[in-house]
Amino acid sequence: MFGERLRRARTATGLSMSKLGALVGLSANAIKKYEHGENMPGSDNLLKLSKALGVRVEYFFRESKVQLEQIEFRKRASTPKKLLAMVHGDVTEQAERWVELLDLYPDSIKPIPEFALPVGLPEVISSLTEVEEVAEFVRLKWELGLNPISEMIDTLESKGVLIIRTAVESGHKVDGLAGSIGKTPVVVVSTHSSGDRQRFTLAHELGHLVLHGRLAEGLDEEKACNRFAGAFLLPKSGVLQHLGTFRRHLELQELYLLKHEFGLSMLGVVMRAHQCAVIGNDLHKRWCVDFSKKGYKKSEPGEPYPQEETILFKQLIYRALGEGYIGESKAAELLSLSLSSLYKERMLGAMGESTD
Repeated sequence: MFGERLRRARTATGLSMSKLGALVGLSANAIKKYEHGENMPGSDNLLKLSKALGVRVEYFFRESKVQLEQIEFRKRASTPKKLLAMVHGDVTEQAERWVELLDLYPDSIKPIPEFALPVGLPEVISSLTEVEEVAEFVRLKWELGLNPISEMIDTLESKGVLIIRTAVESGHKVDGLAGSIGKTPVVVVSTHSSGDRQRFTLAHELGHLVLHGRLAEGLDEEKACNRFAGAFLLPKSGVLQHLGTFRRHLELQELYLLKHEFGLSMLGVVMRAHQCAVIGNDLHKRWCVDFSKKGYKKSEPGEPYPQEETILFKQLIYRALGEGYIGESKAAELLSLSLSSLYKERMLGAMGESTD
């Protein structure tokens, strides 16, 4: 167990055996023997390894119960395998803590709902126009209306989708990934992506959950999920309301304002205007070329759309702590905190105050 978990932690940080060895004062061969189960580190080296890899000592001895399945990355074709391994390792470690936390709750309590698709989805979806209709159908069934969705993470978590944020620096080569743990969907977004990119990734992966197995032959699933994501974030009614039914020109400021209202990129708004026939092919092409020339596809002008946070994992830990399902030591381990840091956080930094 120890050797495999050491290897996974090392892979997740992107360190070679020799680099990890240098950090803790050991040879690469010593690290290799640890990972192969030939030797076990003493307490001093165990603490050094823990510090170098950014994990608590308990991590190395935690029994793994998690199998991430059906993993699909939202990445560029040139993304190095080493980087994908780092993201996968980080996500797996976070997923393990999620599953361990949920297992600590009594069987009579379900701290998160079971994911279920809305009843009444069509069995076969034959066109991108029908994809738009499905996106609006899901919104209405989930009682989201057709106005802007303020929090995509909270919306998906409330429906039973586990959301994980990975801080692995990918240089924008990985926007996120999707997979499952048993019947529970897992969607991962990068903390290095802008808020609007995160939201599009979340909506795109929801599209996979909704559309998979329903698309008619010849309808590309990636393109369909992109259409679903755009329509889910900015429905046609919103496009027509804010831009009108036909435009010969669009103002950059209009796109910026709609980006911050609906949480969809400015170029995404242009795409929606084209998909809803508000602008024609020529104007759509000019905007795409202009954004490409000015580098706006990588970083759009103006203030970026703010990133979303997830507090569900932490909230459920404190709920379990308050109800006595876990003790302080387990809470600290799951939060990757020291006991003293947990106490400070638990008391909101008021170290000398009592809650009695």
